[in-house]
Amino acid sequence: HFAMREVYLKIEGRVQGIGYRRWAVAKALEIGGISGWVRNEDDGSVEILMSGDEEKIDEMIKSCYRGPTFARVDKISFLPGVSNYFLPQIQKDRFIRI
Repeated sequence: HFAMREVYLKIEGRVQGIGYRRWAVAKALEIGGISGWVRNEDDGSVEILMSGDEEKIDEMIKSCYRGPTFARVDKISFLPGVSNYFLPQIQKDRFIRI
């Protein structure tokens, strides 16, 4: 039995307009077993809320530091849980762009 983990990431750098969200959805599918969402923020960052087995989440976090071909990730911050009630809850077995 694996430990489940939920993380909320803020990814800063050149991460908008280069397919980062599309890449994140594809990467989550490739890794498998990751639920959550990815979205662009007004400040130019990308946020990801995701849950899954600890080792799969770790693999996804490592991948996020690289990102797609044209991304330049300067910083990834771990945010406390989602406090914005307008954001959707994680839907099990779905990782989507919002």
